[in-house]
Amino acid sequence: MFLAGRSRCRILPVADTSERVTPRNPSRLAYIDWMRGLACVLMFQTHCFDSWLSPEARKSTFFTWSQLGGTLPAPLFLFLAGISFALVTDKLRTKANTADQIARTTIGRGAEIFGLGLLFRLQEYLIAFPWAPRSDLLRVDILNTIGLSMMLMGGMCWMVLRVKSGRWALAMSATGTALAISLLTPLLWTVWRPDWLPWPIESYINGVHNLGSPQAWLFPIFPWSGFAFAGLATGFLLLSDWARERQVATFVTAGICGLGLIYLARWFDARPGQWYPVYDFWHTSPNFFLIRVGLLLGILTGTYAWCRWGAGQWGFSPLIQLGQTSLLVYWVHIEFVYGRFSILPKRGNSIAMASVGLLMIFLAMLALSVLRTRWKRSTRSLVPST
Repeated sequence: MFLAGRSRCRILPVADTSERVTPRNPSRLAYIDWMRGLACVLMFQTHCFDSWLSPEARKSTFFTWSQLGGTLPAPLFLFLAGISFALVTDKLRTKANTADQIARTTIGRGAEIFGLGLLFRLQEYLIAFPWAPRSDLLRVDILNTIGLSMMLMGGMCWMVLRVKSGRWALAMSATGTALAISLLTPLLWTVWRPDWLPWPIESYINGVHNLGSPQAWLFPIFPWSGFAFAGLATGFLLLSDWARERQVATFVTAGICGLGLIYLARWFDARPGQWYPVYDFWHTSPNFFLIRVGLLLGILTGTYAWCRWGAGQWGFSPLIQLGQTSLLVYWVHIEFVYGRFSILPKRGNSIAMASVGLLMIFLAMLALSVLRTRWKRSTRSLVPST
C-alpha cells in the first residue's frame, strides 16, 4: 500500500458528514468521530516515520510495524464514509424526500469530495513544481475514490429506493455490492484488465496509472470502494429498529461477526485450490478484503464500548476532536511532513527524533482542530435566528 517518497505515501480522510458530537454533548455517534480520530493518529505516525526515518532506521522492526499500522487508515476512512452516508440518506428518507431528491443531494456531495480530490492533486503538483511529473495531476488518490464511492453509493440507494424503501433492503444491496467489488478485483487487475481504456480512466478501475500495470500504492474503485459499501451496509443495519432497541447487543454481534469473517477468510485462503488464475493475497484477494472488514467491525465494537463505558468521553477527547476536522488536519499536516515545509529533514532522523516530530505534528494538528471548531461555533453564533 505504501512506497517510500512524498509522491507515493498518502492516506486521506473525507470530511465528516455525520452528526457532530463533543464530550459536552454525548451522543451514541461519538464513536464515529473517535474512530475517525484514531485513523488520523495512525495516518500521522505512518506519514511521519515514512518521511523522516533514515535508511538505517527504516530497516528496523519498529518501522515495519509502523507501516503495518498504516494499512488501517484508508479502510477506516472509507468505512466511516459509508456509515456517515447511511446516516445522511436515512435522515433524508425519513423527511419524506423522494428517491430522486435523495440522489441529487448525496451524489452531489460525492461530486464535491471528488472535486476536492482533484484540487488537492493540483495543489500538490504546484507545490512540487517543476519536479513533479504532470501525470501526478491524474493520480487516483484516496479522496478521489471516496468521492466516486459516494456517488456510486448514491446511485445504488436511488435504484433501491425506487423499488423498496426499507433499511434492510438498502443494507443487503450494499452488502452484495461490497462482495461483488471484492470478487471482481482480482480479475480486473489481471485477466480482465480494461487496457483498451485510456490509462487515466483505467486507473480508476485498477490503479494502473501510466506505468503499464496496476499499482498497489494507489486507490482504485476495485477493491477500495468495497470498504465504503461495507460501511454503508453497517450504517443501515445500525439504524434499523431492531438495532436501535438492542444497541449493546448489536455492537457485540458486530464484533462477533467481524471475528467470524476473519476466521472464515483465513479458512478460505488455506484451501488447496484458488478460484483465480492470478492470486495476490495482500493486494486483490477477497479473503484479505474480508479480513480487513472483520477488523473494521472489531474496531467499531471496541470504539463503541470505549466511548460508552470507557474514557472515550471523559472530559476533552483529542481523538473525537481530530475526528471532527479530519479533512482539514490532513490537508495541513501533509506539507509539514512531506512538503517543502517539513519540520524535520527527510530520510535523515533516528526513531527517537522522528517520534518527537510526530508529537509536534499531533499537538499542532490538535490545536488547529480546536481553533477550527471554535471558529465555526463563533460564526454560527453571529448568524441571527429566523
